[in-house]
Amino acid sequence: MADSDQEDKTEAPSGRRIGQAREEGNVPRSRELSTFAVTATGLALLMATGESIYQYLLKVMHDWLSFDAARAKSTDIILEQFRGSLVDALQAMAPLLGGLFLVAALTPLLIGGWNFTTKAFMPNFGKLNPLSGIARLFSIQAASEGLKALLKSLLIGGVATWVIWGERGDLIGLISMPLDRAQIHLIGLMEHTFQIVVGAMLVLVLLDVPFQLWHYTKNLRMTKEEVKQEYKEQEGSPEVKGRIRQLQREAARRRMMQEIPNANVIITNPTHYAVAIHYEDGMAAPKLIAKGSLKMAEKIIEKGREHKVLVVRAPPFARALYFNVELGEEVPNKLYTAAAQVLAYVHQLKHYEQQGGISPVFPEKLEVPPELDPETKHNQHTAPS
Repeated sequence: MADSDQEDKTEAPSGRRIGQAREEGNVPRSRELSTFAVTATGLALLMATGESIYQYLLKVMHDWLSFDAARAKSTDIILEQFRGSLVDALQAMAPLLGGLFLVAALTPLLIGGWNFTTKAFMPNFGKLNPLSGIARLFSIQAASEGLKALLKSLLIGGVATWVIWGERGDLIGLISMPLDRAQIHLIGLMEHTFQIVVGAMLVLVLLDVPFQLWHYTKNLRMTKEEVKQEYKEQEGSPEVKGRIRQLQREAARRRMMQEIPNANVIITNPTHYAVAIHYEDGMAAPKLIAKGSLKMAEKIIEKGREHKVLVVRAPPFARALYFNVELGEEVPNKLYTAAAQVLAYVHQLKHYEQQGGISPVFPEKLEVPPELDPETKHNQHTAPS
């Protein structure tokens, strides 16, 4: 059943799936990389500082562990000197230990990055189940880890044995050397052996790091159904999204209807389309504040008349504004002249109503470019040549 589920997981993990895994403390790690980094760093530091550490430790032993007959009988003096020698020894080893600690802490970040989560500290009582523990011991993963550990031991142990066997003549020759020369030669042989072993460990790292990254991604793969479900959770189901859009449209319509009393004029088709524009001193151009078709056009006209907003009939101009200008946008340059003609008529009509005089006449033909009026444009295309 588990194999069947794994076969169904053919989709790459999403960013959300990877983020959830990191929150649970599940990040890619390579033990071989950490082991190699610590071992290689230790070898490099010993080669660089080993001689100075060795000489300092000899001095510590000579200074702190030398006693005359009188002081050797005092337990307090011996303990005090022992504590002092221990502190000095730790100071001598501090660069080596500090370097190893730093590398051990930073190396895991190379392939998994920094990840801090409290979920990793939460108790998981399911892991205390002995049956589950036994099942894990005999699982495919446990078998693969055991096989990998065996191969690693054979590789490193085999390389180390091969190097030592090749140096057996030099090792036997140490017996006939003076002590000082034998120590120096032995250190050189040990460095050579460790360098080759570290090289063998590098081979393991080059194999393990890509494998761990692949295995991590493989375990997080998703089924097609999981991808669809996650998309629904993030984006919302079509029903919910449709309801949200409906509510947004209703809210936009309410705001639009509230703006109609501020309109200077409402231009109609007369019944198919209705648009309301607003202009006041200081504005760069008139702004469209309401538009609608059919039932919504009727509501705009009714709302305008309730608030004594002038309603004029100009079908080409109404269509051009409806199809080319969005709510809140300014009237485009090509419709400036038509807008100016309508607003001039509105101003003249107000002046006539307040002060009398000659009654203004609404322009018979507004300057509306044919390409901005869908009906005119359609008639031009369908007219016989």
